[in-house]
Amino acid sequence: MIVVKIGGTNGVNIDAVIADVAAQVKAGQKLIVVHGGSGETNAISEQLGHPPRFVTAVSGFTSRYTDRATLEIFAMVTSGKINTILVEKLQKAGVNAFGLSGVDGRLMVARRKDSIRIIENGKQRILRDDFTGKIETVNSGLLNLLLNAGYVPVVAPLAISPEGDALNVDADRAAAMVAGAVQAEQLIILSNVPGLMRSFPDESTVIAHIDKARVEQSLDFAEGRMKKKVLGASEALQLGVGKVVFADGRIEQPIQNALSGKGTVIS
Repeated sequence: MIVVKIGGTNGVNIDAVIADVAAQVKAGQKLIVVHGGSGETNAISEQLGHPPRFVTAVSGFTSRYTDRATLEIFAMVTSGKINTILVEKLQKAGVNAFGLSGVDGRLMVARRKDSIRIIENGKQRILRDDFTGKIETVNSGLLNLLLNAGYVPVVAPLAISPEGDALNVDADRAAAMVAGAVQAEQLIILSNVPGLMRSFPDESTVIAHIDKARVEQSLDFAEGRMKKKVLGASEALQLGVGKVVFADGRIEQPIQNALSGKGTVIS
């Protein structure tokens, strides 16, 4: 079992990823796809006159502030457009893909954050009415039901709260939780860089291997969105996933390359 997370930023070669997923499935590999959608959500939010707002928590992590209007745009883009297009492309490639979000069947239940403490203009302040959450449980029974019926689940990064509110969740951490829930041997995180770089953006400084006991220390090298990916990797390993690979999603056969050890391997 492997879980493949497709990055939501520009630059990932979606057609190459789709072809590689199809090749893996044809070879008998059980596989779950989790995807993001941040880049396209930003663009459509601008077009709709509700530009994205990013905030930095006191912990140093940057995330999308998700009011109700932003949540509905995020759902429209990720679950409505991106998920459907990925399923369409997989179906064309001969993969019987099944698209769903974490809201469906309570696939991913997350605790909504009542408030978030942020740093703005050098000062701390509290933001409320944020529709984001931290995933607490994944319905592995639903995923296994689909897998055993011959489907390839394609999961959009939305979760549901115990009270029934749809929530925006980080796609990298969602992929980590899914991988842990199904006891995946590997979690492959595809993005528009070749791996974790010691000196971003110098691609010649990609770190080939990180011992899982030292993964938290690699946050020192992580820039921007890569911080969330490192955090997701740490969570996946803690949940029993055997190996996490940060791999290049711009190339041909990106999954096969990751399986052969190219990129940054954490194990």
